[in-house]
Amino acid sequence: MTALLRVEDLRVQVQSRRGTSYPVDGVSFDIERGETVGVVGESGSGKSLTAMSIIQLLPTRAVSMVGGRILLGEDDMATFDAKHMRDVRGRRIGTIFQEPMTALNPAFTVGYQIAEPLRRHLRLSRKAAKARVQELLETVGIHRADEIAASYPHHLSGGMRQRVMIAIAMSCEPDLLIADEPTTALDVTTQAQILDLMNDLQERHGMGILLVTHDLGVVAQSCDRVVVMRRGNVVERGDVNPLFAAPQHPYTQALLESMPARNVGKDRLPVVAEGGLAR
Repeated sequence: MTALLRVEDLRVQVQSRRGTSYPVDGVSFDIERGETVGVVGESGSGKSLTAMSIIQLLPTRAVSMVGGRILLGEDDMATFDAKHMRDVRGRRIGTIFQEPMTALNPAFTVGYQIAEPLRRHLRLSRKAAKARVQELLETVGIHRADEIAASYPHHLSGGMRQRVMIAIAMSCEPDLLIADEPTTALDVTTQAQILDLMNDLQERHGMGILLVTHDLGVVAQSCDRVVVMRRGNVVERGDVNPLFAAPQHPYTQALLESMPARNVGKDRLPVVAEGGLAR
């Protein structure tokens, strides 16, 4: 069977005054339909660049994909032009961006922003899109849908904005959902609600999920498989439970040992250092 998404030997190049670097250097993984794959690693490991490469939203002209293939089904997205990618983003791939306050446009209401992909990709009328917006808001656990749809992003709490981002990402029922740090800056209760919501939507629609996070607890709770990244490379991969129970790479061992839950009562947390754990 063809994987829903297959990333093969992905390389991303950055050109700067200091020269050329490769923050993503030979990354490969795949995602099956109905499966959640977590990509973990410390800040700067290349997690978000990998995710943004998939949907061709790299941050500047100095950052570019220079090698590898990204297959969505049997389609090589690395060959898609800008117009084709606009058709893919939102329709076949939904994205929850890292910070909803900056990802949402402050000049437009929440309802307008949820309706935009519905009207562009599904060609819904204004009336049909409005009805679908209310349905989506209720699906993601937002009540008073009329009131919220007429609100601007700054009127909403962090958890509400995150739910709105999920509603936008899920509006066209995509095959793949990319969630880049979807629980960052949320309190523990809201984090759990957002993860439960994503799992529930996955069960309903059978989509694959790529979950980018630095939170190993989130991976343990939500993912089927995990890809561990360090300095642009994949250092370990596997099913979540066996990998967490017996990690083979020193870096994975160090990440797990650095979790606060494993260091209750200790004066200081261990530090992840070159080659493993520094006490």
